[in-house]
Amino acid sequence: MKQISVDFSKITGRIKPMHSVNNGPAGSRVRGTSSFDEYAAAGIPFARNHDASFYSGYGGEHTVDVHRIFKRFEADENDPASYSFESTDRYTRDILDAGTKVFYRLGASIEHQQKFGTIPPADFAKWARICEHIIMHYNEGWADGFHYNIEYWEIWNEPDCGNPDGSNPCWQGTEEQFIDLFTTTIRHLKKRFPNLKIGGPALCSAWNEHWNEMIFTALKEQNLPLDFFSFHGYARLPEKYAESARHARELLDRYGYTDTEIILNEWNYIKGWVGDQWKYSLRMEKSLKGASFTVASMICAQNSPMDHFMYYDARPCGMCGLFDTDTLALLKGYYPFPMFNALYSLGAQAKSSSDEGIYALAAAKEDEAAVMLTHYYDEDELPAETVKISMKGLGEGVWKASFFLLDAEHDNDLVREEILSNGNAAVYVKLPLFGTYLVKLEKIGR
Repeated sequence: MKQISVDFSKITGRIKPMHSVNNGPAGSRVRGTSSFDEYAAAGIPFARNHDASFYSGYGGEHTVDVHRIFKRFEADENDPASYSFESTDRYTRDILDAGTKVFYRLGASIEHQQKFGTIPPADFAKWARICEHIIMHYNEGWADGFHYNIEYWEIWNEPDCGNPDGSNPCWQGTEEQFIDLFTTTIRHLKKRFPNLKIGGPALCSAWNEHWNEMIFTALKEQNLPLDFFSFHGYARLPEKYAESARHARELLDRYGYTDTEIILNEWNYIKGWVGDQWKYSLRMEKSLKGASFTVASMICAQNSPMDHFMYYDARPCGMCGLFDTDTLALLKGYYPFPMFNALYSLGAQAKSSSDEGIYALAAAKEDEAAVMLTHYYDEDELPAETVKISMKGLGEGVWKASFFLLDAEHDNDLVREEILSNGNAAVYVKLPLFGTYLVKLEKIGR
């Protein structure tokens, strides 16, 4: 029997936004193939808009990327006529209408074939001014724009990316050129928008020490701020994300960036990037195993220095585990997001511990509480486990426990209710491999 212990009287911090994603709702509400309602119901806190230009439903090649909005670099960056905002306006509005905040990536989507947006701009200072005007459009109403108060603005994506043949699909310049672009843009945007959060550069990994040293040496030498440090990570073990966050915290503290936020804004299950392991990974991302991995990863990230955690990807694509690529019907990987949001809505994390292979997280708010748990190993077949959830600190009175199950037959369905007579109680669940329970607790009497 596996054990989980929860003490609701001991609050360890806040439940952080670990259920954010890349990209927004998709599809056609007219045709009835839209993910909008389900996306909104999931309570997703932030949507990073990277790779939006790959999906025609968002506006395709006219969307988000700097070179897709400002199409002719020789044009006047101060002239509204030089910008094409229409597709990005519509896409941004859809995200915000779903109750999700936009995390805006300034730069270009990955380019595996012909290069356009990943070629270094001819003038880094002008590129920074173009970014300034994009921010002005969405936050200050410039060029018939808006006052959305988008807070997070990320400079570039994966400048350190490398293919097996040595090519880089994300940056065609030298390392030194990128550092120049990055520091030039930070300097300009922070001076112009001191209250916004400017950061990046969305490295492929927190562990690229060569790039880490280059970036932070340059920032320190130029006395530049960095509001957040962003990076990516794909794994098959959820603990890897917590390790990355701890490594990033040590790095930032060493260079004196003790208040800089840690943001891992691309992650998903990956067993391997080529051949049969890549095909297996894509299948698992859309399966119950992928859903359990998502839950376990959110929990591990919550219990680390991570500030934001953004799944890749909610856009209809091969790596979208939330929605069917063609019909946008819900997949098993959708349900971890509203389940985690139930804890996020409670606000405060309660102290908990669990045995190996069982990942658990607890939250509390006045006369409500919840526990989420999943049974995850990177295996394909293991027996179910009986799990004892020992709880204390709920407070005196009568409590109702409602059990919601995600497994092969259930999609976050209410499967059981129990009445608990006092604040110290134990409940038992049988949890199959890759199964997830959300146990909601409500005080119903004294």
